[in-house]
Amino acid sequence: MKLTTLTDEARLALSTLGDRAADLVSPTVRLGVTGLARAGKTVFITALVHNLVHGGRLPLFRAYSSGRVTSARLEPQPDDDVPRFDYEDHVRALVDQRIWPDSTYRISELRLTIAYESASYFKQRFGPGKLHLDIVDYPGEWLLDLPLLAKDYAQWSREALAMARSPARRAAAAAWLARLETIDPTVAEDEMLARELAQLFTDYLRACRADENALSTLPPGRFLMPGDLEGSPALTFAPLPEPEAGSPPGSLGRMMARRYEAYKSVVVKPFFRDHFARLDRQIVLVDALNALNAGPAAVADLGAALTEILGCYRPGSNSWLASLLTHRIDRILIGATKADHLHHADHDRLEAILARLLAPAIARASAAGARVEVAALASVRATREGVVIEDSQKLPSIIGTPLAGEAIDGETFDGKTEIAFFPGDLPNDPDSVLAGADSTSELAQTALRFVRFRPPALERTAEGMTLSLPHIRLDRALEFLIGDRLA
Repeated sequence: MKLTTLTDEARLALSTLGDRAADLVSPTVRLGVTGLARAGKTVFITALVHNLVHGGRLPLFRAYSSGRVTSARLEPQPDDDVPRFDYEDHVRALVDQRIWPDSTYRISELRLTIAYESASYFKQRFGPGKLHLDIVDYPGEWLLDLPLLAKDYAQWSREALAMARSPARRAAAAAWLARLETIDPTVAEDEMLARELAQLFTDYLRACRADENALSTLPPGRFLMPGDLEGSPALTFAPLPEPEAGSPPGSLGRMMARRYEAYKSVVVKPFFRDHFARLDRQIVLVDALNALNAGPAAVADLGAALTEILGCYRPGSNSWLASLLTHRIDRILIGATKADHLHHADHDRLEAILARLLAPAIARASAAGARVEVAALASVRATREGVVIEDSQKLPSIIGTPLAGEAIDGETFDGKTEIAFFPGDLPNDPDSVLAGADSTSELAQTALRFVRFRPPALERTAEGMTLSLPHIRLDRALEFLIGDRLA
């Protein structure tokens, strides 16, 4: 997918050359953390930093478990124009209040400096090593905007309208589509009409993302996360049917097309140039359970969204010479989050389902030279495992405290009561996730029940020190993402 011009590439090359010069003095890895809404980006970053700083249990992170990591500390981030990731407030929310921190709605950054002893005898002769891990947190919905750089307004409108009329989206889009039936794109441009259509379009996108639908392909991403651009012309447009003779100058259609191009120039290109194209490693967090809960249509939509996201990256191996002029993402971890909502016997199935769903995209990234792995993980483990006896049958269960308002079988919980329940088993056949809405498919017949749990109450030592946040496979994620840089 071609997203840049020659001018863009020249600017990126100059920026990369500056980054590499700085690396000679202070080696740095820029780690991108993304995922669609409520995939667990904020929790992942908070747990990663908390475990490294507070001595967490990370047996699979070899440099750490072998004692070669001597310290990890937060330092001021290098980019003064990017908001700092609010680590301290997020820790207080998780540890003291036992609530999940607010979701990512903008880009933010955090620098974690890791001091270590190299495993190489030759490198040990030069003294202790130091690695800056610059963690860049950004909403996955913004990635869904990157393909817009290769599309004009007419093409995007055709695709958006076709998607809205699909069976999975028709109900959510009903009000917007009904209003479009009364609109002539060739009429004179009208600010109030543009605002009305943009609002109806945004309402449709918001309805798609609701839990009962759990749909994922929702560009433009800033419509649901406008930030300081809320109400601006660059966010006040919507798809329109293309008139046969085209839209004349001064018409509503031309106005919408102009604002669509402004959105790409003002919002999408700066994000790509200043942040996205500078990443070295990437983790994409995926809440597959929410899609599985909503049914086959949501699973198919999630697969389409993630395939588009993975198609935006610049994967490849970073040879020394090539890396002087361009950043390539040489490792991509796809994290299936909320693994603590399943018994551990289902974790392999969750990984297999996600790997099957993204097989073409993973194959393309691997062919380009990047290493790609899929891991079922829980950045903060909110449950423990047990056994439930139901109809004289022992069922593997999970035990935790559901969030206030969560319900199972008509019972609504108060946020204080601990329960044990059997969430169901994932399909054995990962191909069943691609079987669509066919009622005979294994996925359609699988009874799954997933609820959201409160963060755990952390144990304290005899001295009153709070222990690190419990997790599932956070150490495996760290080993894959930065283990080689601490060798």
